[in-house]
Amino acid sequence: PSFTAFNAGTSTVTATITVTPTFTSQSIPCTGPTKSFTITVNPTAQVNQPNNQVVCNETNTALVDFSSISTGGTTTYSWANDTPSIGLAATGNGNISPFLALNSTSNPVTATITVTPHFENGSVTCDGPTKSFTITVNPSAQVNQPADIVVCHYNLTNQVTFTTLSSGGNTTYSWTNDNPSIGLGASGVGDIPAFSAFNNGTAPVTATIEVTPNFINGTAPCPGVSKTFTITVNPAGQVNQPANQVICNS
Repeated sequence: PSFTAFNAGTSTVTATITVTPTFTSQSIPCTGPTKSFTITVNPTAQVNQPNNQVVCNETNTALVDFSSISTGGTTTYSWANDTPSIGLAATGNGNISPFLALNSTSNPVTATITVTPHFENGSVTCDGPTKSFTITVNPSAQVNQPADIVVCHYNLTNQVTFTTLSSGGNTTYSWTNDNPSIGLGASGVGDIPAFSAFNNGTAPVTATIEVTPNFINGTAPCPGVSKTFTITVNPAGQVNQPANQVICNS
């Protein structure tokens, strides 16, 4: 009779059934030659858990190489992606080759990929439970344009606080200064605290500050486009000594 086949392992299981015919007439049983056949029970298809990925906008993902512990047949894979905007098709078969990840927003975008394994042996295909993993694409880092600053010699500047439109992670900032003579170091990280500006000359001195943002979420630090601004230090006011005068009445 029909029955429910079982195979809790990871490889095919084959049972050999031997059938013996017996012909009976007038109470005389006559046994004939046996015939054998097999019933092979394929295992449920299985796929190992793929790793999640975190990548930056406009960088390549890593190869997603699906694998299985199943043996005795061929395991193939089909997958579905719920967020094609990251640069990956909505569906596909087999491994996922590296692709250029895309995110034009200011927040991380996460796509969930669901993979279904299919075990094939003896022209019979057996599907297995799905596994899901994510590919998160971080945005390119962004920094708002800082305002230019003009101060007088030996005056305190205002603190420069860098800001961003990005969210969903942490944006850090590094900066360089092409003219440390104004009293600010040649480079630094984070906001620029107030400092005493210097200009011992007779003409304004301008320093160009370049700030580079870096967006961090997960394991992928993502740099962004730098912005520049200037700090101009005016000299102290100066007047040449006027000559004394002696004149006559009228």
